[in-house]
Amino acid sequence: MGTAFVFPGQGSQQVGMGKALAEQFPAAKAVFDEVDAALGEKLSAIMWDGPEDQLTLTANTQPALLAVSIAVVRVLEAERGLRLTDGQFAAGHSLGEYSALCATGALTLFDAARLLRIRGNAMQAAVPVGQGGMTALIGTTPEQAADIAAEAAGSDVLTVANDNGGGQVVVSGTKAAADRAIDIAKAKGVKRALPLSVSAPFHSPLMAPAAEAMREALAGVAVQAPVIPVIANMTAAPVTDPEEIKKLLVAQVTGTVRWRESVGYMSAQGVTRFLELGSGKVLAGLVKRIADGAEAQSVGTPDDIAAFTS
Repeated sequence: MGTAFVFPGQGSQQVGMGKALAEQFPAAKAVFDEVDAALGEKLSAIMWDGPEDQLTLTANTQPALLAVSIAVVRVLEAERGLRLTDGQFAAGHSLGEYSALCATGALTLFDAARLLRIRGNAMQAAVPVGQGGMTALIGTTPEQAADIAAEAAGSDVLTVANDNGGGQVVVSGTKAAADRAIDIAKAKGVKRALPLSVSAPFHSPLMAPAAEAMREALAGVAVQAPVIPVIANMTAAPVTDPEEIKKLLVAQVTGTVRWRESVGYMSAQGVTRFLELGSGKVLAGLVKRIADGAEAQSVGTPDDIAAFTS
């Protein structure tokens, strides 16, 4: 039975996440302290006490979700005997790819936190607030979603941002095009089409300035080969070469998150158990809809850790 470690992305955040871990486990407290030090501010205070509108700022959300994921990893290693090298693969959804790279030793926690703060700020700055949008299409195929995006785009920009699996595809671009996609999708019989409450059109060509910011930021960071292969969002295939990891992280900013294909690849390689490490249970739900018969377990709280078996 092969195991993969998967790490959540934006949307899994909630006020209070990680607080009980820090209170009960020194290994978790050390992670939150290190992230606070890397950012030069008490991000942990916002994570644990809010306000929610501060936590949902993408520049805070991204390193916050990283912190919870790595705290869970460190506690499982210290308390439950987890070894990342026992897994076949690691993978993360969007920003979760940084968590996967950090957990597997490709990035230090200090560098990963700083990179995600830069990434969040750059993504937010790339498009003025209110000019970008994302629309979730439920009950569609990636091919149909691409056709809807092309029709809705017109002279604007709209592309497939996330192929999440289970019939869930997200398109991203200008707000006008994202709004048009809702009516077009409904006319084509898509079960549901709804706007997402996001601050920027992530994973679209409009993020090109953020991609350049990440190219510059990553140039000054040392990346090591991960202890197990990481499945890249851009290729839905394993990557271990440090320079290739950097290139794919840059491309990921404007490219499609190929989560359905990533899970499908891991499943085809013999993975039957997926451990979602961090806040929430979003990825476990997607995995179950993508990989028939796969076991998916979410670990993000002290109770989850108590129930964990390696």
